[in-house]
Amino acid sequence: MKIVVIGGSGLIGSKLVDNLGARGHEAVPASPKTGVNTLTGEGVAEALAGADVVVDVSNSPSFEAAAVLEFFETSTRNLLAAAAAAGVGHYAALSIVGCDRIPDSGYMRAKVAQEKLVVAAGIPYSVVHATQFFEFLQGIIDAATDGDTVHLAPVLIQPMAADDVAAEVAEVVVGAPANAVVEIAGPEQFRLDELGRSILASQQDPRSVVADPDARYFGATLGERSLVPADGARIAATGLDDWRARATRPR
Repeated sequence: MKIVVIGGSGLIGSKLVDNLGARGHEAVPASPKTGVNTLTGEGVAEALAGADVVVDVSNSPSFEAAAVLEFFETSTRNLLAAAAAAGVGHYAALSIVGCDRIPDSGYMRAKVAQEKLVVAAGIPYSVVHATQFFEFLQGIIDAATDGDTVHLAPVLIQPMAADDVAAEVAEVVVGAPANAVVEIAGPEQFRLDELGRSILASQQDPRSVVADPDARYFGATLGERSLVPADGARIAATGLDDWRARATRPR
């Protein structure tokens, strides 16, 4: 199949292109780096011509609430219009576990808006909800740092490796459209504050972690299960220790 990967130059997109190519598909990366701008529409129709599947793993360059909403709504409308014109038979989008449970996050509201457009478009679709990536844990810690103290809510989190995200998304996009949300997650649950301590200890980072029920997550309040999937999620293989070993292995 010809599968166009929107955001194909990014962390997940580049891995997804490689994964799909290894399966024998024609995986085409589409991003500003390849002359495809989903905000302006430049190059979109040309990239999607002859595509069997479009999968959107792109991300907004800004996380400011109005800007991120503008990005996902405009980009998704342009992509869906081009996909419909090209006769694409499967439209997939990567989103986030819990995005519909964190309404005070502008980013999460934008992802929900993106999903609504996909569902309403009339094209057979799959929406993949992934948990947070191991690769993003450092950013979570840094965003929660005040001086030498990291304030993290003691809620559940079930992170997964970016390699596994790409592999699971590949499985979804080469199959029949789910016409539903498919959740994917890592194999282990942690308390967010405990995971933060583990990450810092592994790096010999002197910052201390405080379990703070009122701590914000990029400005949003978290519930006990905001960041973990419901029953029935597809569970990836790579745990934290395996990911650490892989990340530190010489290349």
